Amino acid sequence: MDGTGDPGGFRIIASPSPPFIYRQHGRLKRQEGHLDESVLELTSQILGANPDFATMWNCRREVLMHLETQKSPEEFATLVAAELGFLESCLRVNPKSYGTWHHRCWLLGRLPEPNWTRELELCAKFLEADERNFHCWDYRRFVAQKAPVPPAEELAFTDSLITRNFSNYSSWHYRSCLLPKLQSLSDSQPPGRLPEDILLRELELVQNAFFTDPNDQSAWFYHRWLLGRADPKDAIRCLHVSRNEACLTVCFSRPIIVSPGMETLMLFVDRAPLPVEWRTPDGRNRPNYVWLCDLPTDSFNGQSPQHSFSLMWGDVQKECVLYQGLKESWCQDSATDEQLFRMELSMEKSTVLQSELESCKELQDLEPDNKWCLLTIILLLRALDPLVYEKDTLKYFQTLKVADPMRTAYLDDLRSKFLMENYILKMEYADVRVLDLSRKDLTVLCHLDQLLLVTHLNLSHNLLRSLPPALAMLRCLEVLQVDGNAIESVEGVVNLPRLQELSLCDNSLQHPLALQTLASCPKLSLLSLERNPLCQLEAAPEELRAMLPNVDRILT
Repeated sequence: MDGTGDPGGFRIIASPSPPFIYRQHGRLKRQEGHLDESVLELTSQILGANPDFATMWNCRREVLMHLETQKSPEEFATLVAAELGFLESCLRVNPKSYGTWHHRCWLLGRLPEPNWTRELELCAKFLEADERNFHCWDYRRFVAQKAPVPPAEELAFTDSLITRNFSNYSSWHYRSCLLPKLQSLSDSQPPGRLPEDILLRELELVQNAFFTDPNDQSAWFYHRWLLGRADPKDAIRCLHVSRNEACLTVCFSRPIIVSPGMETLMLFVDRAPLPVEWRTPDGRNRPNYVWLCDLPTDSFNGQSPQHSFSLMWGDVQKECVLYQGLKESWCQDSATDEQLFRMELSMEKSTVLQSELESCKELQDLEPDNKWCLLTIILLLRALDPLVYEKDTLKYFQTLKVADPMRTAYLDDLRSKFLMENYILKMEYADVRVLDLSRKDLTVLCHLDQLLLVTHLNLSHNLLRSLPPALAMLRCLEVLQVDGNAIESVEGVVNLPRLQELSLCDNSLQHPLALQTLASCPKLSLLSLERNPLCQLEAAPEELRAMLPNVDRILT
């Protein structure tokens, strides 16, 4: 019977393709332990046509390791030279073959004196053919590290590629890795930040790039990196002690995990070490800015006029003193916008950024719909002075949303982030514990770790859909107003020890179960839920009272 089902016909069986035969033959030899040059020949037939057979590369490595023990150094060197030539031919077939580049790294790692200069020339040749070949870029970084090549020479190499074509994201990215290594930074310079002379030179270079091709995103991304700030030094931002809750809360400059083998904290009460159990406010064992611990009641005995609480985190230390008669005490560093959200500007740097701002505005007049130009204007305004340019920043956000409607949600979140930064700065300057963020069109809540000491927070009439778990970091919060949003979940309102009043009127809460996390707030006495969909449920009041028995008044 043939393939059509006609009785009496002949069955036509296709013969296996040569690569299939080679692959099967190679596997049999490997299973039988025949690790000789015939296996190299077999696998070369397959890999020469398709270099992406990972199993075949593994087989070649086994053979080469075996032959290394069987041959003299001179014979093995000849074999390796042939292998390098074969690899180059495979790269001509597929310059982006993971297996081929990895095999070349492995092979050179076994040589006593690899010819790194030749490898750099190979990289230059392939990058000339395709400057966006990230496999080759990875390999070049490997070679430059092993050679080793001075960062200045590698920087000159990126100069040549960028000069030939500004639209070379890989070259710009490589520069961001090389520049911090060029010269040792002074003690006053934050780690990871560029010296000012280099930064000013790079700003001029990248400005030439995005004026040459305003629609190419590579230079705009690099410019954004230049405007960024280095990671802050490790610091304990705030240490808070509560007598009533018998609790110590600490806020760090970065998220950490407190556990053996990770981060270690040492607490001293009245100069004596005190072993404690650390936990996050939301109970999740994840990296967090805020950690807290329970204190034994004898830490607050009435005989002493004061108690000192000192915390050590590596080389960082902060101390807080609780005096007799006070319910709480804290120690918090006063912060400026340079310390919190942006880099510090010298007069020269500020002048350069101001000049760039004017140039970008001129470019925007010529290309009003260029989203990269608009976003860079916003970032320059933030870098210069976020509070002085707040109104201008909001105006440019509106223009950018029209120019880039596909990213409206992202831009709304970025705008919300910047607005929260501004109001946190204003709160810092005013030295108050009340924060009014109502009617700001916020779509997301950011930097909640900065609000540890806030007692009253108004988030009413925004565009929030949920209250995130990070809200649990607001350990001092007593009154929370979130009226007139689109709240569907309050999972973040959990374990708030001082929360007394919560207003959620005019939201989108559908069922009483959406509020079950509120049972973890022991002092909650007033809950306002008017004009939520759940108010239409007949059983809602009874279910809420059963679920939240400690809440005195539930308004539906």
